[in-house]
Amino acid sequence: MTIVHVVVPDGLDDPRRPSGGNRYDRRVCDGLSAAGWDVRELVVPGPWPSPDAPALSRLARTIGAAPDGALLLLDGLIASAAAPVIERESGRLRLVVLVHMPLGGGEVPEDTECAVLAQARAVVTTSSWTRERLLDRCRLSPQRVHVARPGVDRGDAAPGTPDGGRLLCVAAVVPHKGHDLLLDALRGIASLPWHCTLVGSLDRDPAFVERLSRRSADSGLADRIVFAGPRVGEDLRRRYQGADVLVLPSRREAYGMVVTEALAVGLPVIAAAVGGVPEALGRTADGPPGVLVPPGDADALGEALGIWLRDAGLRSRLRRAALERRDALEGWQATARRMAAVLAAAGNEPGPVPAARRPGEP
Repeated sequence: MTIVHVVVPDGLDDPRRPSGGNRYDRRVCDGLSAAGWDVRELVVPGPWPSPDAPALSRLARTIGAAPDGALLLLDGLIASAAAPVIERESGRLRLVVLVHMPLGGGEVPEDTECAVLAQARAVVTTSSWTRERLLDRCRLSPQRVHVARPGVDRGDAAPGTPDGGRLLCVAAVVPHKGHDLLLDALRGIASLPWHCTLVGSLDRDPAFVERLSRRSADSGLADRIVFAGPRVGEDLRRRYQGADVLVLPSRREAYGMVVTEALAVGLPVIAAAVGGVPEALGRTADGPPGVLVPPGDADALGEALGIWLRDAGLRSRLRRAALERRDALEGWQATARRMAAVLAAAGNEPGPVPAARRPGEP
């Protein structure tokens, strides 16, 4: 049985702190275990990706306890923010880094993240968009950067309502998810019949949540917008199945797992065309199962929502496409198989860690 040590942040299974990254890590760990791997989860409390000295010390002790030659899969939220620790251990361990969202240029300097990834025997991304971004920015060897997209659990089709007015947004209520843009868009279509439920954590940026709540009240929309808080498991699935359309106004997304979760029950999507969202949405023979709008454009989002609410033919067409896309989505077993293949290759590879390409090299 092959052993893999998986280094993850704390709160992985905390229902009060759901995230796409946490769900991905949990399903991959479970999938590897089901496939016969000996998965040893190493939980390292943060704060990540902005660690303090105690967090880095905990990480150093955790990784340092792994035996020479051990295979480690590290969540990029931790790895990209811990360059000194990763660089010190990369010579004796077989490191694979899982990148959910490139951090360079934001929480972590770009050159720091690239230096960390250059130490890895392999890098796994959750979308082709992220892979291309890392290849462009970090000049990594293409043979060592892989894609293992999130899987889905297909469920019964969402029945929808005749007027299409049940809008659902699933995202932590933080600025980069674009809830302020959604609120501006909804104010512009206040004369149309709709009700919007916001599902997602409310405690990551309480000041932002408070501003949104005040704005919804000042706009006279407070009784039509519900801040439902985080939902997981069957509760979240029921939210999808009770909705007419998923709305995702994010300013940045590496993939957008909620897009495929919605499509897994045949729910159409109206979203910002940012990052890996177009990849997650996909296309069918009947066209895309949703509508993409320019990111950061509340007017365009409001126009798309208005057309959705007014045009029964469009709703019917997008629902058919969403059901077709649902049937083509892969499950989490496929994700685990791809991850297992990368880990097996990294674990069997002899010799030193390969160097990254230098700028100007082919």
